[in-house]
Amino acid sequence: MAVSVGPGDSDDDVSATINVTPLVDVMLVMLIIFLLTIPVVLTQIPVNVPVVNDKPTQTKPIDIRLAIDANGKIYWGVQPVQTTQELSNRIADAVKESIAEGRPLPELHIRADKDTMFQNVGKVIFIAQENAIQKMAFIVQPVPKG
Repeated sequence: MAVSVGPGDSDDDVSATINVTPLVDVMLVMLIIFLLTIPVVLTQIPVNVPVVNDKPTQTKPIDIRLAIDANGKIYWGVQPVQTTQELSNRIADAVKESIAEGRPLPELHIRADKDTMFQNVGKVIFIAQENAIQKMAFIVQPVPKG
């Protein structure tokens, strides 16, 4: 379908059709990007958490997610934390960043293996309290229904 803007037929006709090729190209590139990045975001440290009857947790991107395995090793997301000083520095940096950007303080979400010693969890809680973390949550498995 073409639209004529002047008298008679001319080679300079304006085409009224929509070229969807660039739109399709952009959508395919975005699909590929999402397919590549989603598995990276969803990787977690395998931790056997306790089963408890509790309400679901709403995790926000600014929240600090820590995992503690059965041996007491602490992970920030999926990256291992080597020392308690490194953990303290990372939490302090997250708090400072939230304050600088005018956001509320981040929450600390702890996924601890059910076989880990409480001293490992207590150490993390103490470090978080030293760095002004006010809200903490424990991530657990829901009780199976049925």
